[in-house]
Amino acid sequence: MKCILLHGLGQSPADWKDTLKHMDGTWEALCPNLYDWLPETDPCYDHLYKGLERYCQSFCGPFVLGGLSLGGILALQYAAEHKNRVSSLILMGTQFIMPKKLLKVQNTLFRLLPGAAFKNMPLGKKRMICLCNSMMDLDLSLSLSGIHCKTLVLCGKKDKANLQASIQLQQLIHGAQLITLSHAGHELNKDAPAELGLAIHSFCEKT
Repeated sequence: MKCILLHGLGQSPADWKDTLKHMDGTWEALCPNLYDWLPETDPCYDHLYKGLERYCQSFCGPFVLGGLSLGGILALQYAAEHKNRVSSLILMGTQFIMPKKLLKVQNTLFRLLPGAAFKNMPLGKKRMICLCNSMMDLDLSLSLSGIHCKTLVLCGKKDKANLQASIQLQQLIHGAQLITLSHAGHELNKDAPAELGLAIHSFCEKT
């Protein structure tokens, strides 16, 4: 069984390294680089999602699909639109209706920051702003009732911006399980990699 893990905005596949150490199992963990799916010009959410669809086409049979933040949004949409491909779904710090006010504030901060502040990030300043703008009107709420695969929702207790959305996801997705990690914020794979890895391992072993 394959377990595909999608990283968050501003992260890279390397950010799953410590989590993977605690995910021993009979299944294979794959961590693609989301930015490989974006063109140099006009990077947008739709390009990312189509990239995910192409990536998943190369695998036979159902697989476990999980994602953090941006990766979770992509995983959520894919599971809703490709029901027979996803055996289990893992959503970490994930929104299903984009918080416009928060995104606008974030983009304002990005514009104020000098380009040098983005030099260690996978995306540059302009591409980051463009990608965030493309997600402003994203609303996956109508898709939730169509998700019938086994679902695990994870969120850090310190992740105030996403905790309520995680609670709602657990309530709106049939049979979903919610786990909150006590000492973690938004980036679960950095704040609590051992706890996260063990939670994913336990979930996948039961899949």
